[in-house]
This record gives sequence, structure tokens and C-alpha cells, in this order.
Amino acid sequence: MMTSSMRNIAVFIALFHVSIVVATVPPCQTCGSPNLSPPAPEAAPPELAPIPPADSPETNKAPNDGVFDVTEHGAVADGGTESSSAFSAAWNAACDHPGNSTFYIPEGRFLVGPISFPGPCYNNRSPNIEIRGTILAPISLSAFQSSNWIAFKNLQGFTVTGGTETAKLDGQGAAEAWKQSSCEKSERCKKLITSIDFINVSYATISSISLSNSKGFHLGLHGSNNINIYNVNITAPRDSPNTDGIHVSHSSNINISSSRIGVGDDCVSIGPGSNNISIFNVQCGPGHGISVGSLGKYKNEKDVVGISVWNCTIKGTQNGIRVKTWPGAPASKASNLTFEDIFMINVSNPIVIDQEYCPSHSCKTSELTDIFIRNISGTYNTKSVVTLLCSSEVPCENVQLVNVSLKHVVPNSPGQGCLSMKGFIHGLQVINSSF
Repeated sequence: MMTSSMRNIAVFIALFHVSIVVATVPPCQTCGSPNLSPPAPEAAPPELAPIPPADSPETNKAPNDGVFDVTEHGAVADGGTESSSAFSAAWNAACDHPGNSTFYIPEGRFLVGPISFPGPCYNNRSPNIEIRGTILAPISLSAFQSSNWIAFKNLQGFTVTGGTETAKLDGQGAAEAWKQSSCEKSERCKKLITSIDFINVSYATISSISLSNSKGFHLGLHGSNNINIYNVNITAPRDSPNTDGIHVSHSSNINISSSRIGVGDDCVSIGPGSNNISIFNVQCGPGHGISVGSLGKYKNEKDVVGISVWNCTIKGTQNGIRVKTWPGAPASKASNLTFEDIFMINVSNPIVIDQEYCPSHSCKTSELTDIFIRNISGTYNTKSVVTLLCSSEVPCENVQLVNVSLKHVVPNSPGQGCLSMKGFIHGLQVINSSF
């Protein structure tokens, strides 16, 4: 229950009146653009829920029936012999097999160039993929004619797993891709290569794999549905450009859980046309946090509806949870976004809603409605805890912050605990919160 010390704050933005009910929000005279600070002492995060076991045999031997081993088709596990032809041959044999089949990559280090594993397969039954070794991407960007390294397309009802071990996919981005001059001159590198893409796939499980040092996004989902991702480990240095952990777009019924993601960009980013996306029990950091967007950059983008982020730990990131939009024609919509039970450690900008992500300064902004932020706790290191940059043309609507309890890493530091607001907001509530 709210105490008698709580007060109503009337915020007048242009000609619009916003009522905010708060518990204790200290006044801030110096709020402005977020200012990143060096790392400070860390608090202990809550324990993660147990990671589900991998769906594969306990033995290190490959299954006997319908197994298509890449080494039996000519792949060489020496880390230097290019083996994409052998991988393709093994896949084609597995895909054409009339019964159950497994595409099998044994222990060892395999250098594999850009490759696609297409379907549909025989009788519309896709092979399972079991990886026991390490797959290495070519270092040179000139080897890539498309925007992905490994792509699974037009498949359904299959698993990708590391078995009892963890499969490893190394994008080797540090050697050349991250050094592109475009990476230094703009926010986006000129050539970005996604390590593993799932395009138009359905009813798949991805587990017990490790991705590192991608030349762009690590794992992408596009035009896919009913995908379960768990026990995935994704790593890249905090200064590696555009290395999002998992990017989802134009997909539905996606569950991402019990995974650890530390990269140079968003741990998880949700793009246009995404519906019913659940992110649960994920450890994020370093990186830019967990983001919805950016949205509205291109014409006629599809809406984003039903995003749930809960029981996650975000540590040492530039942002915590963020919603960002570009101009759209016509403007797209994002609604029913829930961020709940999230623990933050030394995060620079814990909560950001930004409808002004528009370098061109001529935006037609996406509509944001029904954003629920509940039970957020932990520490931050800048002056702005909550940043709400809403449009004057398309106001944010129905934004709720409930039980937000965040403390500055330096107790009693000047100017801490700022709620930074700009633009028009219809229906803002800040309840039982302190920061």
C-alpha cells in the first residue's frame, strides 16, 4: 500500500497533462543525456533456474541408424581444410533419407565456408542436427556473398543440439570483420554476417550450443515459428560492433530461456513482425541489454505484439531494458510489452523508452502502447534511471512502472534517481517505486 509520504506529481508536457503516482522519487536538477560510468562494485545476482538437459544420448558415439557423418563425405577435422562441400553432401543425403535421419558433425575442428542447409526434405521430415565439434568461419569477408554464414531454410520439426557436450561455432570476427572502417565511422558496419540463421523454419529446438565472435548477429530467426531455444552460450567482447546475441524478426511463438549472452550489442533484440516472444531466465552482459527494436525504420513494417521478458539478470550493460523506434511510413505499432522480475547490476541506463531514435530528425514514429515494467531491482551508475522520450505526434500510451527499486552504485551521489521525460505520454503510472 502506498504510504502517506507519497505524492502526486503533475507533469505538464506541452499541452498534455500527465498524472504520476510515486512512492519516493528524489528531485533531480541535473538530468540530461545518460553518462556512462566505469564499472563499480557488483552485487550478487539471484541464482538462475536449472538449465534443462540436452535432448541427446549420454554416449559420445553417434546414433547408428540414419546417421550422416560429415567426415564420411570428405570433411577434414584439422581446422584448416575447407569442408563446406562435404557438409553439403552429408546434408543432402540426410535430407533425402526416407526415414529418420541425423546430420552429424563429430569431434574436431572444421573450417566451413558460407553454407545453406535447405528443405523441405523427404516426406517433409527434416533431419536432426547433432554437433560434437567446433565449426570455424572463414576469416576473410570476401568469402561471403550473402549476409549469413550458416543458414537453415524451409524446415520443420527438428533439433539442433551439441549432444552431451556443447557445440561450438566460432565466427572469427576479430581478425577482419570488426576492423572495417565503416564500423568506426558509423553505428553500423558496412558488411555484417550472421553466424547462424533460421529462415522459415518451424517447430524446432535449439540447445546446448555455443556461439562466439560473430561477424554480425550471432543467431537470427526470420519468418519462423514455434522455436524453443535454451542452454545457449553466446560470447563476444563488449567492444565488438553489431554483435547482437539473438535477433528475432517476423517470427512468432519463440521461447528463449536458460541461456547466457555477453556481446558487444543487444543480448536479445526483437525486430518488426514479432509476436508472442518469451525471454526467460537469461543472463545478459556485457552488451546493450535486452531491446525491442529498433522499429519503424522501413516502410510498412509489421507490428510487434506480446513480448515478455522475465526472471532475467542484466549485468554491466549500456542499457537494461529498452524500446526504441525509428520513423515509419505508415508508422508501425508495438503493444503489450512486459518486463518483469529483472535484476540489474551496475547498469548504465536501466529503463529506456525512446521514440526519438531518429538520426534524420524527420521521424514519423511507431506507436507504443501497453508497456508494463514490474519488479525491477538492483544497481545503476548514471543519473537517469528511467528515460521516457516519447513523440509529440504519436504519444506513448499506458506505461506502468510498478515496484521499481534501483539504487545508485555510489550511495547518496548528487543527482541520482532521475526520471527523465520528454514529449507526450497518455496514462503514465509510477507505483511503489524508488530510485
